[in-house]
Amino acid sequence: MLSDVEGAVLAEIDEAGIGRMLLELISVPSVTGSAAESELQHLLAGRLERLGLDVDLWSMDLDELRAHPGFPGAEAEREEAWGLVGVTPDGGDGPTFVLQGHVDVVPPGDPASWAGDPFVPRVSGDVVHGRGACDMKAGLVAHLAALAAIRAAGVRLRGRVGVHFVVGEEDGGLGAFGTLRRGHRGDVCVITEPTGGALVTANAGALTFRITVPGKAAHGSARDQGVSAIDAYVPLHRALSRLEAERNRDPHPLMAGHPIPYALSVGTLRAGDWASSVPDLLVAEGRLGVRLGEDPGKARAAFERCVARACAEDPWLRAHPATVTWPGGQFASGRLPEGHPLPGVMREAYGDVTGAGAGCRLPEQGAPYGSDLRLYTGAGIATLQFGPGDIRVAHSARERVAVAEVVAVARTLAVTVLRTLGTR
Repeated sequence: MLSDVEGAVLAEIDEAGIGRMLLELISVPSVTGSAAESELQHLLAGRLERLGLDVDLWSMDLDELRAHPGFPGAEAEREEAWGLVGVTPDGGDGPTFVLQGHVDVVPPGDPASWAGDPFVPRVSGDVVHGRGACDMKAGLVAHLAALAAIRAAGVRLRGRVGVHFVVGEEDGGLGAFGTLRRGHRGDVCVITEPTGGALVTANAGALTFRITVPGKAAHGSARDQGVSAIDAYVPLHRALSRLEAERNRDPHPLMAGHPIPYALSVGTLRAGDWASSVPDLLVAEGRLGVRLGEDPGKARAAFERCVARACAEDPWLRAHPATVTWPGGQFASGRLPEGHPLPGVMREAYGDVTGAGAGCRLPEQGAPYGSDLRLYTGAGIATLQFGPGDIRVAHSARERVAVAEVVAVARTLAVTVLRTLGTR
């Protein structure tokens, strides 16, 4: 099933090198907005240069990007952001295949929950543990390994491969937005987010919200003279639960396999500044799931109507209504165009490189979280996600990935690129 050229490229996949590279990348603590995020971009730029790519490494104009009406939002404070794109220099007049991945990781959380330093990767057999192992240092490695094998085999492609490594995905998509604004484009794109052996062709959206709930301060011993903002928030929380149930009725078939396709989750509650005072302010922040194809503006409006109705039904909130604002990341939904050939090409490639054959059926599904996919599809680039690891262990102290999965994805990517672009 594999051509001679494909076999030659697969022979260049360096499995031991994949393991070493994964350990190296995890060891860089590239938390969103940190100096190490920029450090990793420069490290990866060096790798792309050594592969002979034309490299564009630039400092993004943050003020200009933030002022743009399409800016996707951000939560992490940052003083700089670096964009990084490498393009094969010797392609013909064919299409451009984009390999995309984000370099930033979320903070590790409570150190006591980890079996050691989260940025000192721990190896157990074939499995590598550490922050960013699957989300998504493994995906970056798969891209680099696939491209390195194509370059080492001396294949002349009819088109070009563009590698887009981006910052700030975890808090909105600043890096992808800036990369596309700079003019870097492609015809098809694979993002190697951890997909657990599935082809993810659609993403729900996620909008960060903030609800500010007023109360009335009083001494704790005379609480009847005050109004607790915590108590005032309770009917709002119940109303949000009802809204979530309403918004999750009859989900799109791509999302139907998820228990809550469009989750509405309150992630933080902050109230009070003194133990013996009745709190006069509560601030709740969370995320609102956006349905496939739904205008984010309509999702915000539905949320705001829900809060307004709950306020109107409560004596205190009727006179002192809560306010809603939308800080942080604002992820729209996104979807690969229906009927696009890319999933079929990837299925055949995966079946051939793993020995599963033509009967291989990588399931196609949507994901309930936001990602850079919606920015690329929004720019007219047919995009799906397929990468090593399982999203269910991402953002946790259980984060891990099997090297064998990284190898399988790298091999699949290499063959998919060859079959999509063709050779000369």
